[in-house]
Order: sequence, then structure tokens, then C-alpha cells
Amino acid sequence: MGVMSCFRAEDLETVGEALDIAEDRTSGHYKYSFAQWKRHRYGVKTLAGLRHHEITRAPAFAVLNKYADPDPLFERAGRKRDFYSICLQDHRILTAMDRDDRLSLLPLLVYVFTHELVHIVRFCNFAQRFDIHGEVREREEEVVHATTMEVLKGLSLTRLDYILEVYRSHGFFARQAC
Repeated sequence: MGVMSCFRAEDLETVGEALDIAEDRTSGHYKYSFAQWKRHRYGVKTLAGLRHHEITRAPAFAVLNKYADPDPLFERAGRKRDFYSICLQDHRILTAMDRDDRLSLLPLLVYVFTHELVHIVRFCNFAQRFDIHGEVREREEEVVHATTMEVLKGLSLTRLDYILEVYRSHGFFARQAC
């Protein structure tokens, strides 16, 4: 794949801020309490921390992976809980920003995180299965994209309107089973 650009230290601060905003908006949209929100087990990785299989060749800004993570409370019973990993594709995000100077990292990441968090909520609530393909997957992306637009509607964030318009189509995300 060649040399890929990673987020710089100041970009990582923006990643954290964007995740906070996306979590707040998404949990508010679903009217989740703090305790309800914490039941959705996920983490975020940037390119520097990704394993080879977490980097996609698809033109995606993020890859959502699902892992079976043993929960210590259920370990004796042999049960595992799902854990989702939002794998940011720094190189794709930075390339898009280089191509279009009207893009800004914070609102772009707020959109990306919100999109992925909506997926996670839908998977955790059994509104959709993770391992879908073809037309069902395309329809799921349409539903998630529409929900993401609804979640972010009215959010006052510089350049967010531009990002929502530019990325009205929903082909910048990928999902992999691990």
C-alpha cells in the first residue's frame, strides 16, 4: 500500500473531541442514559495502532470490526460479549482533506463517528445483524446514513453542513468481521 499518512498529535486531540460530540449526539438521539450508553462496547483506533487486516483497500474513512471479547463476569459460563472497533483510516481522511480545502477534520470526524456509532447501536439492539451482504447491506447503509443525518441535524459546527452535503452518498465506510 505504500507510505500512509497518520494523524499528528494535534489531530489526535481533534479525534477525541469529535468522538465526544458524536457520542453525545448519538446517545441523545436514542435517549440513552449514561449507563445504557456504556453497554455498547467499542473502542477507536487510528492508523498508527491498526493491525494489517484493519486497514482497508476500499475508499473508506473508517472500518468497523466486530470481535468476540470475553467478559470476566461471563467467562466462567463460557459466554462472550461483542466488542466493536472503529478503525479510522487516517490516510484516507487526510487525502480527502488535501483534495478539498473546504473539509475540516472536526466536522468530518463527527460525521464518521456518528455513522459508526449508529451502526453499533443498531447491532447491539438487534435492529440489524453485523454479517450482512449485498442489497441488505446497501439498505442498512442507507438507513444508517439517514439516521446519521437526523442525529446531526441542527448541530452548530463550522463546515458540518458542507460535509453532510458532500458525503450525502454513503460509500465511505466498511465493515469487516474478525
